[in-house]
Amino acid sequence: MKTFNNKIVVITGAGSGIGRALALECGKRGARLALNDYAIAGLEETIALLHSQGVKEVHHKVFDVSDEEAMFSFAEGIKQQLGNAHVIINNAGIAGSAEPAYNTPTSTYRRVMEINFFGVLYGTKAFLPQLVENNEGAVVNISSIFGLFGPPSNSDYSASKFAVRGFTEALSVEFHKSPISIHCVHPGGIDTNIAASAISEKDMDNFDTSLLSTPPEDLARRVVKGILKKQHRIIYGNMSGPASIAGRFFPKWLQDRVIWWQLSRAIDLEPYRTFLKDKWLR
Repeated sequence: MKTFNNKIVVITGAGSGIGRALALECGKRGARLALNDYAIAGLEETIALLHSQGVKEVHHKVFDVSDEEAMFSFAEGIKQQLGNAHVIINNAGIAGSAEPAYNTPTSTYRRVMEINFFGVLYGTKAFLPQLVENNEGAVVNISSIFGLFGPPSNSDYSASKFAVRGFTEALSVEFHKSPISIHCVHPGGIDTNIAASAISEKDMDNFDTSLLSTPPEDLARRVVKGILKKQHRIIYGNMSGPASIAGRFFPKWLQDRVIWWQLSRAIDLEPYRTFLKDKWLR
């Protein structure tokens, strides 16, 4: 695929943050848009912004991406109204508990996986046949730099993003001889609501907000360029470069120490003191 002009682009989680930025960027490039979010207010704001930049027709539907039936119904509706999709960007996601693994309920892991992984799976399976029929297109799954390494107090979120990475990399192998490109995106410190909500409220006073310094619009431009250049792994955003290097080349014992040193200032240490004892945190 060499252009977005007049291509049908589907974006989940388009009501804010990265999803909204991607919708605006694709709209600027002449794409015909089909958008999803679970909240109507944010989605309507995105649509209003698109209208203000001259994008007249925007197909949209409000539903939870963890609802498999709703996702396939969305795909069928788009096919009937607009035609086969050319690009599916599985962006919708939620933050985790921002708690240590031993304080995180099993139900939280299940809910995070349902949205962050199974939402990606359903979106891919619902729209991939349309790309195949078109004999062109791209599947873009949004993981995270936390899909490259596992940070403390994010085991639920990180597990879901590693799952997205593994699924997408396997899919890339399966389609490596096809005209359909498969992309896994690992955003770094992006200035979005979901990134801020990954930090517990009691930690925000001590959190270095400069870690979330990359505007979502910058990431959106980078993703669109990566799609056109068929770059299968897109790593972009504050701290994404060092995170990628550490995750791929550092021995695990060194990874653990560096990650703890970098992120312990952004998390509440009290649960660790209670469970692991102070002497282990020195």
